[in-house]
Amino acid sequence: MSYLELKNIQKSYFLGAQEFPVLKGIDLNFDLGDFVSILGESGGGKSTLMNIIGGLDRNFEGQVLVNGNKLDHQKEKALDQYRRETIGYIYQSYNLIAHLSVLDNVLVSLDMTTLSKKDREKRAQELLVKVGLADHMKKYPKQLSGGQKQRVAIARALASDPKVIIADEPTGALDAQNTEEVLALLNEIAAEGRLVIAVTHSEIVAEAGTRIVRLADGQIESDERIRPAYDSQDKEMLHSRILPRLASVKTAFKHFRHNLGTNSLIILGTSIGLFAVVLFSGLGNGISGYMSNQITKIANPQVMSVSRYVKSDDDDQSFGQSTDDKPAFTQSQLAQIKKLKHVSKVQSADTLLNVNAGYNNQNVKMTSLSTWNDSYSKDSVVAGHAPTKTGEILLDETAAAKKLDANNYKDLIGKTVTLSYQTLNAQKQPVMVNFTATVSGIGKSSTRGLQMNAVNATTVQNALKQANLDSDPKSISVKIDDLDNVTDTAASIDKMKSGSTRLYKTTTIQSVISQVQTYVHLATTILSTIAGISLVVSALMIIVTMFMSVTARTKEIGIIRALGESKRDIRWLFISESVIVGLLSATLATVFAYAAEFAVNGLLKGTADYAFVQISVGNVVTAFALALIISWLAALLPARRAAKLNPIDALAND
Repeated sequence: MSYLELKNIQKSYFLGAQEFPVLKGIDLNFDLGDFVSILGESGGGKSTLMNIIGGLDRNFEGQVLVNGNKLDHQKEKALDQYRRETIGYIYQSYNLIAHLSVLDNVLVSLDMTTLSKKDREKRAQELLVKVGLADHMKKYPKQLSGGQKQRVAIARALASDPKVIIADEPTGALDAQNTEEVLALLNEIAAEGRLVIAVTHSEIVAEAGTRIVRLADGQIESDERIRPAYDSQDKEMLHSRILPRLASVKTAFKHFRHNLGTNSLIILGTSIGLFAVVLFSGLGNGISGYMSNQITKIANPQVMSVSRYVKSDDDDQSFGQSTDDKPAFTQSQLAQIKKLKHVSKVQSADTLLNVNAGYNNQNVKMTSLSTWNDSYSKDSVVAGHAPTKTGEILLDETAAAKKLDANNYKDLIGKTVTLSYQTLNAQKQPVMVNFTATVSGIGKSSTRGLQMNAVNATTVQNALKQANLDSDPKSISVKIDDLDNVTDTAASIDKMKSGSTRLYKTTTIQSVISQVQTYVHLATTILSTIAGISLVVSALMIIVTMFMSVTARTKEIGIIRALGESKRDIRWLFISESVIVGLLSATLATVFAYAAEFAVNGLLKGTADYAFVQISVGNVVTAFALALIISWLAALLPARRAAKLNPIDALAND
């Protein structure tokens, strides 16, 4: 039984409805150890027959049997495996991959074998030594002569240890000396027990083999044996495997490096968009953190503000609002809140508006005067102490103290000031409240525009009683035992009812911070979205570049498909290169972003000792995720187009 059999192979091309037969019933048998030359003039069907034998052409009638088993040309995966395991190609035009070195061109086939990396490199080197290229392994195809290129092609064809070598006009582009040397190599290959099929129109090539099949007008004209076939050797061949994805990534990186100039521009363009997204996200983190920091400096996050609930409260989230128009807490209601789990202290938190302060014939109107409680930070006291005792007051440095005594405002500490403000009695009539207080300290808010004027709560209650007004607080501060319990306790207070009527409305520092962060996040998202528009442009750049790459690498696609790579391998090759561009873009964008963070924070250090740009790990991860998604999506269509290319048409591309 012959190793390779062709039975009634017929092939026609069609131009519209008109049929042009190319092969008209070819029957041939081939044995291992034979060097068979298929001889004929151009247009006689030689190349078509070669493509059918090599598993590239699937549209024909007839059968191809390999070692007695029919090769199903309709099963693409089976054909890929057949080309990987059984077929090795040697082309007239060499068909070497330009961006790969001589050694890497040979390793392309070996990547689809089960050999270890070390053994693959060893075998590639041994084959190059065998064909006389020991000193040229690191060179690239453009640095070789025609004869040397053909030797590389022979070494590559032998790399995967195939049983059948198909040589398409193997000496067509060579001089006499190189022709003689290549024919000698082909005979050596046949002598190893392989089947060598040379497709040629040269009598010299035909007579160098062991058998000549003459083909004319799509039919076998003669089949002549000119010398005995070599003995076929029964030896263990290399085992093939599906190309590992890592091998595709490495090949993609080599092509990326070969076109570094173009790819660098794409990386730069993509990285600018990613950089803007990361920077704006970091800026949002910094501003949000700064606002939270400033708020927590003013007020203790373990203390919440509680007022009596009225419907308008749903729309009022201000911390420290006026309490004149709100109902007061009864003593039973205060006791009810004090009994709640996790509540450690309940204090008055009323705010008086437009309070006149007088000292030594100087007067100033304070826009707000709050009762001191645990919600305030003692860091806001810059001189003296907080008004913790009855009859004490804290004056804001800029808004009050300096206006009462511009030259020696700190000397006000220990002095008595007169205070008055207007409020409403139970009949909604205006009443003037007058009282005095001793300055215990000078306050200063870390937030611009906010005054730090505070008075002892008992002092205000006593003044209200003297004016025959209700002294019960209209707003209270509730201190919680642990920060983790603030949110749940606030929710419990908000749910408290008298019948169906809601009683209380809470405002926590966390809710204020959350609202501020929401606004900052919204602004950051808008800025990042605007920056993200450039990413769309970058994606289009990658798509165009990948399509151009498919066009430029059409022949390469045909070569690696002939070597046995599948459509999946082709898709992964182009997707890998695009993903490499995306990853490097994200890396460059991250470097730019951290450099900008360092520069911006350094420039703003004099304004506020705070890092206004805070790039988080999450921001960097987001940049890499965006880069991967964009590069992957951008490569899908070009990769799909590359995978769908007909190997025969791709090989014919110049």
